[in-house]
Amino acid sequence: MTHNSKTSPTLGVITALGAYIIWGLFPLFWKNLHSVDATELIAHRIVWSFFIVTPLVAITQGFKEVKSAFLNLHTILINLLTGLMLCSNWLIYVWAVNSGHIVESSLGYFIVPLLNACLGCFLLKEHLRVNQWFAIGIAALGVLILVFEYGHLPWIALGLASTWGCYGLLRKKSVLSPLPGLVVETSLLAPLAVAFLLWRNHQGLGALGHSAVGTHLLILSTGIVTSIPLLLFASAAKRLKLSTLGLLQYITPTSNLLLGVFLYQESFTSQKFAAFSLIWVALIIYSIDSVIYNRKLKIA
Repeated sequence: MTHNSKTSPTLGVITALGAYIIWGLFPLFWKNLHSVDATELIAHRIVWSFFIVTPLVAITQGFKEVKSAFLNLHTILINLLTGLMLCSNWLIYVWAVNSGHIVESSLGYFIVPLLNACLGCFLLKEHLRVNQWFAIGIAALGVLILVFEYGHLPWIALGLASTWGCYGLLRKKSVLSPLPGLVVETSLLAPLAVAFLLWRNHQGLGALGHSAVGTHLLILSTGIVTSIPLLLFASAAKRLKLSTLGLLQYITPTSNLLLGVFLYQESFTSQKFAAFSLIWVALIIYSIDSVIYNRKLKIA
């Protein structure tokens, strides 16, 4: 075995941890921009992400993929849809964080794997094992408890889970690798984002030119903050098994939950604890089942 093959999994774990930890600490960043309208923040995030990832694609010689994507109408439409799903996910998350709903947003990312299983079953006709159905049922009970707790559906959590789940589903249909895909997604949405920002500025509502220096710097850094964890994740995905990535991904919502409860003092009642506990049990059952099933496939 070569030295590289030994270190690749280790490097994969390091880069995956980096990505998930940064995503987990995102509330700290967005809370400092609570004075800026969430829709405007997402428009800035799209524009500045485009200016960050485009040179990176040039460096990694990924422009061939980008060029071929714009020559295929089907690829354009798929990536327009993925871009809209990603944009919707960002908008819900930023609004939730800055409106004091970090705990509920963490729930959304806890239930993503279970929702993905449901999407795979009903849309891709994938077969779910008994333990997977059992896990989904337990998670559904947890969500039902939250319905009684909130008095309505936890729409923030369900919105985040569904937009991210649909994004993943549509990305499977795209032929583009992660970085060129992000370039295509942001380039398709950037004209709309720029038009919106110019309109906000014309109305005297835009943050740029009307905010403190610190706010300006944070807004301009949204592209860097967005791109770094995505690049780390792309690097990890090349080196690690999906099952390993799947287990490590819970770092992000766990970090969000801890920040929401202990730093920002959001409500975490006994009913919410019971609901989250059921969802955590569901995730444990689902993860163990996936690991056992993958090992059986290897043996076979």
